[in-house]
Amino acid sequence: MEIKKSEEVLAEVHRNCQLALQSISDILPETEDAELREELLRQHEDYEKIGGRAAILAKDKSIELKNPGPIKKAMMWSSIKMSTMSDNSRAHIAEMMVQGTVMGITALKSTLGEVSEDCADGDILSLARELLSAEEGFEKKWKEMIACARFSAKTPRRGNPRRGLSFTAPV
Repeated sequence: MEIKKSEEVLAEVHRNCQLALQSISDILPETEDAELREELLRQHEDYEKIGGRAAILAKDKSIELKNPGPIKKAMMWSSIKMSTMSDNSRAHIAEMMVQGTVMGITALKSTLGEVSEDCADGDILSLARELLSAEEGFEKKWKEMIACARFSAKTPRRGNPRRGLSFTAPV
């Protein structure tokens, strides 16, 4: 197993944040549910903060970080648009976010598992662990939203069923 360097860990943190920010930006216009939009915006802000700190660390340590390429961004955009075209419900968007978040968690855990603790930069490792913890919290939140959306789908409601949770009395 190849030992990852601090630079590679920081690059993964940056890549992870950039992909998450791009995904959230692509999903937001397709989201009508107010609570869902609020959660997306909150997570976007958290990714921006961590990504900003990664950029500052990179500058301080003279590490060059690369952004995802235009082809990757276009593929993500088209995938999100196609998926939300047929279903922009709370549960579906939350499921999409779980998938992306789990990919980020997996990539971070893999990278952190290949780091030599005694050779790695403590600030970079700390930031990577902070991002991992945040993403694990995001995953939990999305799964709660899926469970609530599925529960509400079984509960009679008034109005547009695509607009989110509504626990009104049966008509």
